[in-house]
Amino acid sequence: MTRTYLHYRTARGFSGRWFVWLIGMTLVAFRCAGAQEAIHTNPLHRDPEVRSAFQHFYNLDYPSCIATLEAVQAQHSGDPEATTLLLEAVVFQELYRQDLLDTTFYASDGFLTGKHPTPENMAVRDRIFSLEDEVERESAARLQRNARDVDALYARGWARSLRSSYVAMVERSFGTAFHLALQAHGDEARVLQMDPDYVDAELVVGTYQYVIGALPFGFKLLFGFAGITGSKARGMQLLQDDAARGPMTSVESATVIALFLRREAKYAQAITVVQSLESRYPHDFLFALEEANLRKDAGQGMVAVAAYQKLVDEADNPKYFPLAHVELAYYGLGEALKGQRHYTEAAAAYEHGAWLPATGAELKRRSLVAAGKARDLAGQRSLAVNDYQAAIATGGPETTQGQIARRLLRSPYHE
Repeated sequence: MTRTYLHYRTARGFSGRWFVWLIGMTLVAFRCAGAQEAIHTNPLHRDPEVRSAFQHFYNLDYPSCIATLEAVQAQHSGDPEATTLLLEAVVFQELYRQDLLDTTFYASDGFLTGKHPTPENMAVRDRIFSLEDEVERESAARLQRNARDVDALYARGWARSLRSSYVAMVERSFGTAFHLALQAHGDEARVLQMDPDYVDAELVVGTYQYVIGALPFGFKLLFGFAGITGSKARGMQLLQDDAARGPMTSVESATVIALFLRREAKYAQAITVVQSLESRYPHDFLFALEEANLRKDAGQGMVAVAAYQKLVDEADNPKYFPLAHVELAYYGLGEALKGQRHYTEAAAAYEHGAWLPATGAELKRRSLVAAGKARDLAGQRSLAVNDYQAAIATGGPETTQGQIARRLLRSPYHE
């Protein structure tokens, strides 16, 4: 299968978009600061400043994290991993700003097929691309001197994965993201070939294996012709090993495992994984949010309602959840209340979250459409129409949510 055909399948076909799940999985995870001396890792990962920076990262305090990592990069000129660490913090800060770190967005295939444009901050975009370009140059210089420099290869692979995450999630350019993902996998797979104990590289390779293994047979066959194969079992094995032993990516792997379990409706297992992350980082708002999401999906209706309400209440205390994006909890609360047929209360939760100042464009549209549906179910048609009109006005009628709102303006929503 030619590269041109693969590009066409990626840019135009659902198969390429399905593959970009590789991006989504790495994008919703977090770094682990723990280090095990017996496992190969870049010495920078054990640097006290780096570990301090990622404690801020876990609390979603990205400005403090970035400030520290900028100093680290300046102190380690020419080390591509120093630049990659900074790149990661900048990427995640922007994704969080746009409310794109809630796994609910990726738990269904609607993310892959819909139109979900978000306003792009071009200054941030330029910085992300500039940092990734810098990693490419620094890695190339190191690899030219030593083609078996696994630290440089690992840094380049992770930087490519981060850039592909941004391109997929914000720009929604799946063709570009697909090729970056393939390059990232190639780098990390080569790292493991040269050094099987470089456990952090198992994150990208394990996710790749699982995603390809989970493809429908027809798409899997197409990828197979291009030499792209995978195994769900092998992927999960790699992710579990990384979650247990990875010096820098164990938390990411655990988060990916939880998301895969969620898609497979293995909610009890996923909750156990997330609770282990919460016990390590009790002030991480997104981990607490994920447990509430899982309880909702598991059918634990009022338990989920209580979990979301607890998040809303605790988010008022910045000492407990610094920089919490409470709008994500309000959306989940609306979903849980709607599932219990408390439609008026659900609509109020959706609407409250939609109009918070920090709410991202895509979440605002989703919240307003969901609120309109709940109003329709409650027999409050005029209020439903207001919500649908507001959703259309927020980003235009050609978005997926805008199209749904236009349809529901013509005919009320029914379950």
